[in-house]
Parts: sequence; structure tokens; C-alpha cells
Amino acid sequence: MLSLIFVAACKSDKNTNLDTKLMPPKAEQKPEKLVIHNDERIDNYYWLREKENPEVKEYLNQENEYYDQETAHTKDFQNDLFEEIKARIKEDDSSVPYKLNGYWYQVRYEKGKDYPIYTRRKETLDADEEIMFDCNEMAKDYAYFNLNGINVSPDNNFVAFGIDTVSRRKYTIQIKDLKTGEILPTKIETTTGGSTWANDNETLFYTRKDEQTLRSNQIFKHKKGDSPDNDELIFEESDETFNAYVYKTKSRQFIVIGSSSTMSDEYRILNADDASGEFKLFAKRERGLEYDIAHFEDNFYILTNKDEAQNFKLMKTSLSETEVENWVEVIPHRQKVLLEGIDIFKDYLVTSERYNGLNRIHVQSWDGETDYYLPFKSETYTAGTSTNVDFDTQKLRYFYNSLTTPPSVYEFDMKNKTETLLKSQEVQDPNFDQNNYISERIWATAEDGTEIPVSLVYKKGIKRNGKNPLLQYGYGSYGATMDPYFSTSRLSLLDRGFIYAIAHIRGGEYLGRDWYENGKMLSKKNTFTDFISVSEHLIEQKYTSKKHLYAMGGSAGGLLMGAVINMAPDLYNGAVAAVPFVDVVTTMLDDSIPLTTGEYDEWGNPNNEEYYHYIKAYSPYDNVKAQDYPNLLVTTGFYDSQVQYWEPAKWVAKLREKKTNNNKLLFHINMDAGHGGASGRFEALKEVAEDYAFLLDLEGITE
Repeated sequence: MLSLIFVAACKSDKNTNLDTKLMPPKAEQKPEKLVIHNDERIDNYYWLREKENPEVKEYLNQENEYYDQETAHTKDFQNDLFEEIKARIKEDDSSVPYKLNGYWYQVRYEKGKDYPIYTRRKETLDADEEIMFDCNEMAKDYAYFNLNGINVSPDNNFVAFGIDTVSRRKYTIQIKDLKTGEILPTKIETTTGGSTWANDNETLFYTRKDEQTLRSNQIFKHKKGDSPDNDELIFEESDETFNAYVYKTKSRQFIVIGSSSTMSDEYRILNADDASGEFKLFAKRERGLEYDIAHFEDNFYILTNKDEAQNFKLMKTSLSETEVENWVEVIPHRQKVLLEGIDIFKDYLVTSERYNGLNRIHVQSWDGETDYYLPFKSETYTAGTSTNVDFDTQKLRYFYNSLTTPPSVYEFDMKNKTETLLKSQEVQDPNFDQNNYISERIWATAEDGTEIPVSLVYKKGIKRNGKNPLLQYGYGSYGATMDPYFSTSRLSLLDRGFIYAIAHIRGGEYLGRDWYENGKMLSKKNTFTDFISVSEHLIEQKYTSKKHLYAMGGSAGGLLMGAVINMAPDLYNGAVAAVPFVDVVTTMLDDSIPLTTGEYDEWGNPNNEEYYHYIKAYSPYDNVKAQDYPNLLVTTGFYDSQVQYWEPAKWVAKLREKKTNNNKLLFHINMDAGHGGASGRFEALKEVAEDYAFLLDLEGITE
């Protein structure tokens, strides 16, 4: 039976009241022997995986009670922070409308409401508004609600959509009649939520997930009005390291079934006018061959790493000869430029690139007469192409923001080289002035001599005297790049004297594909040592000190937090680990857990002895030891499908058992949510306020 200890202490005041204080929960130890490669691990908290076990829920509830007690003195401050952050948001906001197939589509929010409203107007923006979905009405009976995969039929009369009310990313697809407003009775369960209409307006292709692993592995064909029981299985991905998906090309002429792993891609194509036809294999699967395809006129354009093009190149091939040997080079591979994506127009080809860590947008005409980059001059920023659904236009939409500049959407005339600001985020604070903040990019030196870029933002007047609180954020996995972006929430830290730093560590693609390759598999430890080197550099340069340095990361970034506080606990006064992936060995050995098999090319397969020992050497849970740890806040969601709740639960239990100091160790479990936390825009802000209150309280800032 779990033990939750209550200690009663007599107070020597006049009233001699009994003061009852809740002590940290102590999970029962039930040793589980785990053996592989003649190596034995004893896991005392393995039993916390038993989701339906009442003892597990009892323990999690005790952790929440303890969290509430230990943060009770900051509850008013949390609420103040929440209201402060919320007040900066334009509540009655809307997206920039875009036109597709005769309708202008827009997403808007209403004051005081948590969820978006999806609308459209026929032909002109002056036409009557049609509300497709009011998610506030749809969500009112659920603690969690997420709508995705909105997909309008070619005749504009029906829309398919997916709903998740549990936060397990298991979406139920339904179809709505846009003429009558009726939602058809058909419900297609356990899908990704996404779907694609054939051009007959009757046939819907969609992706199903495996019930146990949640791997998207099957593509089905559904006839509108039929029972899902009659749906035809079109494709099944048998390789457990691959995930399948289906979409329609921008040209609307082809339906594409894709199947991808970390290292390889494969596609099948079908003329969208021939819903009953057979999908044709685009090119045979090759280990290590990555590519994306886009259709334009008589060719497919292929973004690929073929022929060791590590930073990718652009190729093309005819519609009838799609095998690899027929691909012809359009833009060659460049050693220092990462080619990230393309947007095709009737007269122009637009490429999204990354050079020296910074985004670039390149425009060139098909006739060769136009060739230039959009001018961005900031030291550190984020930019990229936006919603560009039409071929026959000379207008390119792109977004831009930086650590000090709110997000903006522009429409750029590629012929005349003029631009129009369509929308800039309004910060609802009369005292906000972006000129009151400074952003910069500096470089720290890693253990092996590699230079690690760091983006910083802080309020003017900050002095480098080692006394500033500094929050260092990192991720460093899957090639995901943490670009420097603007945040209205972050202003609550900056205005209270915090410096905010993004460590662009290896494992992302900030400095190209090689940056990713050197932070994965048997080079994964570079991610952790890079983060530590950045921390040491920030201290050396007197941006902060050990007493005032904090770290934050989520998911694979939570793994980063677990690794660095094991390796260098004395560097940080505190850390926040959100939905942290911390039990790496056990999870990667369990192929029944969602995502595991598809992650072998990221972390390595521990069924291989070399990878087992390498992963075990850094896995946060396996390396908790008797030492002082920084103050720590850990958060998770009970229904998380990506990082199961038991990983942070086991980690916290082991930390409580091993750590040798009295620093805070708080564990907050959202019993209604999953990997992404709360679903409403304001509910999510409450979680941000909780994180910030934890950090500010450690600094003695409580107002």
C-alpha cells in the first residue's frame, strides 16, 4: 500500500493549534528485474505503468495535493500572472483570410472564449459569413477538446474533420453537410484526424492508427454515406519504423499516400479524378533516401537528399517516369545551405533555406530573369512562407517575427518587389514598446570546440554583472529547430528582469543537416554537453550566475533537462521539465508503446547492445544518483500518448528517493490532458503562469 506521511507538530503559540503539513509523497518500491544483454537493471517503480491500478492514481493524486500545498503561497501570484498574460492577447482576434476554390477561409476568436471559430465567405470578403465550426459550442461538454484535419470537398458542399476529446491523439472523423449544417451520423474511429477527398466529392481517403501503439499504419477509402465497417483498406505499412499518411497535391490533381521513417520516405500516387483506380509506386523504397514531392504541370518536383545531398537538393521528373534513375537536378546540393522547402507558382519557384542558422526566402522565375532573396537584416529572427494555395498568382505570403518583434504576415509581389503588411500581432499592453528590448546572438564553445549559437532577449538596462535571473531553453532532437520567436507570455519574465536564452544545440537543424546528425544516435550526448557549455558560457560572460540560472525543456527537451541536471546539477538553481521523455531505455525496449519503433533511427535500438549501453549511459531515469539536485518542477498529462505519464512519475519517485538536499521537487499531473497540455487558449496560459510563478518564486519575485 502506498504511504503518504502526515506529520503533526505542536506550535508553541497561545492557541496551541495543531499544524498538519503534507510531506512529499513516497511511492512504494516494488522491485522489477529487467535483464537484456546480460545486464541487469532493478526498477523499483516499474509498477507505476499500471494505469488502471487504483494505487497509481492514488499516488498521482497525492503528488497533485503536494504540489498544491507547496505552491499555495503563489496561487494569487499565479492568477495575477495569468490575468497579466491574458490581458496582452487580443481576445477578439482573427487570422489573415486566404482564398481557396472560390471561398475565403478565416479563423477567428471571440472575447472571453477559449476555442476558435472556423468560417468562410463565398467569393468576396464582403459576402455573408458561414460558420463551419464553433469549437466553443462543440467543446462545452469536454475537459479537453481538439479539432483538426478540416478538409472541404471539391464541390464545397461537405467538410470532413477530426475530433479528439481525450488528448490521446486518437481522432474520430466525421462529415458535415455545409448546405444544411447537419453532421452525418458516420463516425470513423482511431484515426489521425486528417483525410483527403477524391475529386468525385464522394470518396474520402483517411489514415487509421494501430489501437495499441497509435502508429498511423493503414490508409482506408470511405464512401460518403456508407458504414465505416465497409471501408476498403488501400494500403498497410508493415514496417514498424514507418508511419503512413495521405494528402492531395496543391494542384489538386493527385492523391498521395506517403510512408516515412526518420531516415526514409516512400510515396504512391493516384489521379484524383480516378477514385477507384490503383495507386502507383512513385519510387522504390531505399534505406536512407529522404524526399518530398510536389506536382506542377508536367513534372513532379522532388526535395531530396539523393546522392549524399545532406542539406538536400531539388530535382524533377516527368509524370510518367518517376523512378529515381529519372530524376534530374534543378537546384544542386550546397554544403552551407539547408534547403528546407519549396513553394511553386505559375511563374515563380520560391525556396525556403537556412544559412548560418538564419531563414532565407529565395525567389526565382521559371524563365530565369528573376533571382533574388527577400531582405531580412536582423541579427536573429524567424521567417518563412505562409499560406500559398494558388499557383496562378505573383503574390507570395510570408511571416516574420523575432525575439523583440511581434509576428507579422506580409504579401509580397514577386514581380514588382513590393510588399503589403496584412496583419501584425497586437500586444494589448499600452506600455509595450518593442524598442525597450534587446535581442542578440552569441556563440558558446562546446567541449569538442564546436561553436554553439545562442539567441538572447532582455530588457534594456540589464547589466552583465552576474546577478540577472536567466531562463535557458533547449530542445535538440528530431532535427526540430527552435527558432527565435516572439512571445507575449515571455514579457512577464523579461519585465521582471529575466534574460531569456535559446540554446541552438546539436540535434536540431539550426546550422544544417549535419547539426542534426551530430546530435542523434551515438552522438546524442552532444545535445546535453552543448547545453551545459552554453550555461557555462552565460555564467562566464556574467549574463547570470549559478544562483540565478534556470533551465527549461519539454518532451525530448525534458530528456535534455533530466540529462543535464544529472551531469551538472550545480549549474542551475532550478529547472522545469514538461512531459519529459526520461525513461529512455525501458521505453525504447517496449515496442508496444506508441512511437517506439519509429524512433529507432533517432535514439538507436537498444535491442542492439552497443545502443543499449550508450542510451543507458545518459537516460535520466537510469542515472539518478545520490547528489544535490536543483529545484525542479515536472509536469505531465495523464493521457499523454507521446511520453507516457509513468516516465515522469517514475523519475520523480526515484529523485525523491535519491536526492540529498531539500530543494523543491514538485510534480503536477493534468488528469484531463495529454502531451500538449490543456486544450483551450486560456487554460494553456494558466499552465504557463504556473511555470513562471515557480521560477519567479525561486528568485523571490512574487508580485
